Amino acid sequence: MNYLRLAHLLTVFLAVPLAGAELAECIPRGGLPHVFAKLSRGDTVRIAYLGGSITAQDGWRPKTLRWFRDQFPAAKVEEINAAIGGTGSDLGVFRLQHDVLAGGPDLVFVEFAVNDGGASPEQIHRCMEGIVRQTWRANPATDICYVYTLAGGMLDTLKAGHLPTSQVAMEQIAEHYHIPSINLGVEVARLEKAGRLVFKGEQPKTDSEKAAMGDRIVFSPDSVHPYPESGHQLYLEAIVRGMGLIRPLDQRGPHALGEPFTTDNLEAAKLLSLDRARLGSGWTKLAAATNRLVRSFGSRLPGLWRANQPGDAIEFRFKGTAVGIYDLLGPDCGQVNVILDGAPAVIRPRFDAYCTYHRLATLMVGQNLSNTTHSVRLTIHPEQPDKAAILRQRNEKIDDPKRFDDRAWYAGGILLVGEWVEGEPAR
Repeated sequence: MNYLRLAHLLTVFLAVPLAGAELAECIPRGGLPHVFAKLSRGDTVRIAYLGGSITAQDGWRPKTLRWFRDQFPAAKVEEINAAIGGTGSDLGVFRLQHDVLAGGPDLVFVEFAVNDGGASPEQIHRCMEGIVRQTWRANPATDICYVYTLAGGMLDTLKAGHLPTSQVAMEQIAEHYHIPSINLGVEVARLEKAGRLVFKGEQPKTDSEKAAMGDRIVFSPDSVHPYPESGHQLYLEAIVRGMGLIRPLDQRGPHALGEPFTTDNLEAAKLLSLDRARLGSGWTKLAAATNRLVRSFGSRLPGLWRANQPGDAIEFRFKGTAVGIYDLLGPDCGQVNVILDGAPAVIRPRFDAYCTYHRLATLMVGQNLSNTTHSVRLTIHPEQPDKAAILRQRNEKIDDPKRFDDRAWYAGGILLVGEWVEGEPAR
């Protein structure tokens, strides 16, 4: 998970009541009629898990997959693992087609409540609605279920009987589209309030430590990522209870999109291959056979390109309202000059205090733009950022100068809300 983002999230969860509704572990709404029909017939069913690091863990995701297989042994239940740590719905809406819909899911679990904790309700509406509308445009028989995990101050919010702001925003979209939701934190909060759960702590190891704990459950080591055998087990049990309420509902027929909740939703968000752009001569497309980063991240990206010489450029045009690059941050990365519509260049570092390793990231070039044709020019800046100073922010240091001594940029795809404009990029 991106721990810079996590540190921010733990301070921003607010207690906001959900107007007109009590705090409930599961709201079945329109149910999941299509996937349960296929499971009951013994068909092949594909379940997608779109979320962050809590979903990426060996936890509620594989546990629920096993539960579906055990409950419906005649069906062939397959997994689409679309969980990426440190990411929210703002990236999920762009990568949905590549990571989820291309696999033909019958059910999509969406888990972004924690990583969306620092986002505005308006942004959550745009992104979560974009995920719904893209999914049902691709296949109106695909069922969707929202699941809400918890972290940090969300626990106190739930104990007070309220929903955190991110969950309130998501519930508004769920209500608009009759999507069932399961709040995995409700039982956690109840147990903690009753003194039967320790939200953050080490698992007891010795007999004396176990005796001191009694029947109390230790939920997580960090207030975010549950222990698989305890916290994630509670998450599984909440989902199983929810499925008991959801399964009896039978509202077959295609899911109707109807009028959007917000007119500026990101239904048009997409992830495009970088080879559609004009690339400078210094760019090289990396191959899995010879590059470990492709082996690590290649399944998440349309491709992976690398350049490291000053002035190496990416240029293209588009018609739309938002654009960015899906890329990597890492120890050997430098800085990028960003020029949108001929405006003065803005320097964007591709290195931060966590760059002792490589990880997926996004470089947003422009958002909330006028829906007109725009030109983009991105070039590698000649100077490296002050990497030693940046690492000191987390008491890290340059362990091997050779690993850090470069100004590389790894670009993997184009994030776009709108349409591609073919032809020579405007200078």
